[in-house]
Amino acid sequence: MRHFAKRLIVFETRGHESSTDETPATFSAFEKLRPQLAILMGEGGFRALLGRALSLAGTEVPWLRVVQVKTDGSLEGLVEMLQKQIGPDDFLEGAVVLLAKLLGLLAAFIGENLTLRLVHEVWPKVPLNGYDPDDRSKIGNGDKNEKTK
Repeated sequence: MRHFAKRLIVFETRGHESSTDETPATFSAFEKLRPQLAILMGEGGFRALLGRALSLAGTEVPWLRVVQVKTDGSLEGLVEMLQKQIGPDDFLEGAVVLLAKLLGLLAAFIGENLTLRLVHEVWPKVPLNGYDPDDRSKIGNGDKNEKTK
């Protein structure tokens, strides 16, 4: 899932300096996903899903622990972290881990095929080849407790 998340982030940020003053380009994928997921699960559902993904990602990327999900579903604290001490590689790694956790949770709730379909709607030009939804070793965080077929 990390490889897939990184592919999406690289595609989204290619040629973009920054999406907005509040959302660095590295995290613009979350802004692009937000409307689709809010339609699917409501604003509150999206905030809860992103909050859980942020909590899980914070265990792997400690600087993400200071980032918060705002009431509108956007992420707060990213610009401050980028300006303070986080290098570009660490910042990218945080975005990749967070997106991988978000997609992994989404796949656990609605299934891998529907998750891929949703991602394809948001990024129709990103090839989904190389990601096999039937290969459980690539889903979520690779936890051995995940459901199997």
